[in-house]
Amino acid sequence: MPVPLAAEPVPVTGWGRTAPTSAQVLRPGSYEEAVRAVRECGGRGAIARGLGRAYGDAAQNAGGAVLDMTGLDRIHEIDAAGGLVTCDAGVSLHRLMQVLLPLGWFVPVTPGTRYVTVGGAIGADIHGKNHHLSGSFTRHVRALELLTGDGGTRVVTPEGEPDLFWATAGGMGLTGVILAATIELLPVETAFMSVDTERAADLDDLMARLAADDHRYRYSVAWIDLLARGARTGRAVLTRGDHAPLDALPPRLRREPLAFRPATRLPAAPRFTPGGLLGRRSVGLFNEFWYRRAPREQRGRIQKLSAFFHPLDGLPEWNRVYGPGGFVQYQFVVGHGEEDALRRIVRRIGSRRCPSFLAVLKRFGEADPGWLSFPVPGWTLALDIPAGLPGLAAFLDELDDEVAAAGGRVYLAKDARLRPDVLARMYPRLDEFRELRARIDPRRAITSDLARRLGV
Repeated sequence: MPVPLAAEPVPVTGWGRTAPTSAQVLRPGSYEEAVRAVRECGGRGAIARGLGRAYGDAAQNAGGAVLDMTGLDRIHEIDAAGGLVTCDAGVSLHRLMQVLLPLGWFVPVTPGTRYVTVGGAIGADIHGKNHHLSGSFTRHVRALELLTGDGGTRVVTPEGEPDLFWATAGGMGLTGVILAATIELLPVETAFMSVDTERAADLDDLMARLAADDHRYRYSVAWIDLLARGARTGRAVLTRGDHAPLDALPPRLRREPLAFRPATRLPAAPRFTPGGLLGRRSVGLFNEFWYRRAPREQRGRIQKLSAFFHPLDGLPEWNRVYGPGGFVQYQFVVGHGEEDALRRIVRRIGSRRCPSFLAVLKRFGEADPGWLSFPVPGWTLALDIPAGLPGLAAFLDELDDEVAAAGGRVYLAKDARLRPDVLARMYPRLDEFRELRARIDPRRAITSDLARRLGV
């Protein structure tokens, strides 16, 4: 069968809905169709796309082709004894959880949504609440099948072709189209979490708690109030936990301890939401409520996996609540020893009164080998900001410069506005990535809006 091709370009945008473009969208249903799509793409090239959860323009390709990989969704093999799964790149983490949890296995890393594909997880080298112990997603990938710009396919492993493997990890899909992967899994006894929650009075209190005790927990994350100022600057709710063992469950939950029970999904957010709904006043009220609602200290609460990892997945298309102008998700990391830079940035955000209610702070562990992987040891802060906030572009440019000066970087999977000169300051292996990409794909068959914007 021929590759389905849209007769006319259709709108394509990221999850933040800030940089819409148009492209021909192809949905290959086999590896052969994907190969043909790459070989026959025109001068504007092609880029792979999963479930559209990259916030910026990484999975867009204005005037070219976008390969919707969700048609490649087969799980090829499960090694239930050894804890390995081999699957197509279009398989979602949600699907893996459905299939693997009843067998006593969990994905090694998950971000704040389970509606991402395996290909997207590798291309963005996603991280989660367990980075301080487990690193990013691709650290747990044993092999991947890659379709390169010349239309050839190869199996790439960290031992066999380390340069290509680690350039693909976090390479935003620019080394080729990931077709399949073999992933090492995490054994679990139940589909529940044992969770500890506590309040932190300010940013210094929060960082002290994280630094002192994170090693005791597999997962750790803090919601932070970025509108709080003065003595309350950086006040937070710290949530940490691990997979609950069977003997920690109450009797009623032990009957089916490994059943996957995602939270009931609410109706989708309205398609037309007015701008200004999430302003300083409304977000300020929410933040006050959320902080006071949290327990001062609570130990060992049993939660569903979905409630702990993916609370927003219960509200389909929640990105619409920011209104027609969309929103910017800004995430940066600064290293250990650069805590003063983090404090300055948090104070600047508070002084600027950026209305962010999805702001989280985490500690990263050991840096990942990916050439363009985001995490380095230190502190990472992610925040959402309505795109229509006056003066936002200039303000974020200033934050970029401060992050770069501290030796940090921003996360490309969430970016749609970084300047090329700042990118080079943040990612020291960028030139090596460019050289490898030119060598394996001299005609630039694999490309994207992000690649052109940043000169990657």
